[in-house]
Amino acid sequence: MSKSENEGVGNERRGESGNYVIRQSPDSLIPDSLVPDSPIPRRGVPSLVWRAGQERRWAMIREAAGDRLAGGCALDAGCGVGIYMRAFGQFTPHVFGVEIEGERAREALSDSAVAQSPAETLPFADDVFDLVLSHEVIEHVADDRASVVEMVRVLKVGGRLLLFCPNRLYPLETHGHYWRGRYHFGNTPFINYLPERLRNRLAPHVRAYTSKDVRALFEGLPVHIALHTQIYPGYDNIVARRPALGQLLRQVTYGLERTPLRGFGLSHFLVAEKTSG
Repeated sequence: MSKSENEGVGNERRGESGNYVIRQSPDSLIPDSLVPDSPIPRRGVPSLVWRAGQERRWAMIREAAGDRLAGGCALDAGCGVGIYMRAFGQFTPHVFGVEIEGERAREALSDSAVAQSPAETLPFADDVFDLVLSHEVIEHVADDRASVVEMVRVLKVGGRLLLFCPNRLYPLETHGHYWRGRYHFGNTPFINYLPERLRNRLAPHVRAYTSKDVRALFEGLPVHIALHTQIYPGYDNIVARRPALGQLLRQVTYGLERTPLRGFGLSHFLVAEKTSG
């Protein structure tokens, strides 16, 4: 393929297998200047290591994906450094990622095809992917509804979008908070139980969703919700410091996931299957 075929907004590049088309633009070539430097709280920190918490979520992803991973085309929308992309690569060579932060995108690029792009304007054609993963990403984007619309757009009919995002009913805000203009790192209790206006003053850098909120993102889209539940944390840091306590927390809260008290879990896990083009 010549250089001119890859240049310019609106150009397209067809994959080796011929079954996907990337809408090429300068932004998809991972320039350093797509977004200005921004503080970590704005977009969070991606998973950097694979631990029990990631392994548990990966089992959920595999179960929800079914046979779509077996040689299918998969996209990690907000891939960070590519930790889940590498897991996808065990099942299919057709793995793609999108990441807005240039440094993270370049690290993920060492293993798979990665475009630097916001989730609101995915650089892919319609009806491309068998599976799209959005793992703790939409709470950080500028427009969460537009991001979901885009992820559904690039799915094939019968493809699935697997979405993890923060649960408003979880007692801790895990992304820290702002107080008097300063950011404070760590888990902050009960912020998400405050009225919306006050909650957003303390945590303007991240969203949290009720069940109604997250389902509203899919209203009017050609999908049906195949699964919507809530899950508790992996407690990996607690297990590392205090193994007995960490294992007890896992035993108790993972049991709660089989009861209505799952509604207080850390994250929503929603699976949406595309029903029409």
